[in-house]
Amino acid sequence: MSADFRLDGKTALVTGARTGIGQAIAAGLARFGADLVLLGRTGDLDETTELVRNEGREVETVTLDLARPQAIPEAIGALLARRRIDILVNNAGAIRRGPVEEIDYAGWREVMAVNLDAAFLLAQACGTAMARRGSGKIITIGSLLSFQGGVNVAAYAASKHALVGMTKALANEWAAGGVQVNAIAPGYIVTKQTRPLREDEDRNEAISARIPAGRWGDPEDMVGAAVFLAGPASAYVNGHTLVVDGGWMGR
Repeated sequence: MSADFRLDGKTALVTGARTGIGQAIAAGLARFGADLVLLGRTGDLDETTELVRNEGREVETVTLDLARPQAIPEAIGALLARRRIDILVNNAGAIRRGPVEEIDYAGWREVMAVNLDAAFLLAQACGTAMARRGSGKIITIGSLLSFQGGVNVAAYAASKHALVGMTKALANEWAAGGVQVNAIAPGYIVTKQTRPLREDEDRNEAISARIPAGRWGDPEDMVGAAVFLAGPASAYVNGHTLVVDGGWMGR
């Protein structure tokens, strides 16, 4: 295996690591040599912990509710005081589905708190430490709705658009100091979050028909992009959003 894709000696912090894309990326980074810090809201991270250990890597868990972003600076500050984080994967996300006229402000703020505010505060804390030592990788998980408006997901689309802008802004500030900040925009992936779409026969058929690859993606399909952006091979990639969608955006 090329050393450009090895992550030996690195520690990655992955949020939303209990299931789906976060779990797949955590296990994938471990497969390429990284130790893991898994962050989840409920602390139920046993399955992902086992996947990481099966790759022979060290792992610890942090329980933190990202819907309360005001708690992040203290909690992550304590983590950074005792261990170095080389790779941050901002994966945790929240979504509320419904017509815009039915969205209440509390629901809007919950989505923004998890998807945008928490991602910023985590990037700010970890990125500042990375910039001081002159190296680090930050990967934010966007969406096709970083580029499109979607249907009945106004807060989610707004937050995912904002994440792409944040990625570019942080890259502008930190790239010269050896910190690469990039994003991955997954296409339609089989996760708990997309279950309502897959259970809607008409939506599922319409979505599937537009994907040139002929199938919905699997969380494992995100691993290659994450390993690339986390490792030495992407040393000159900054402020980029890598779309992994089976060809949806090119249709």
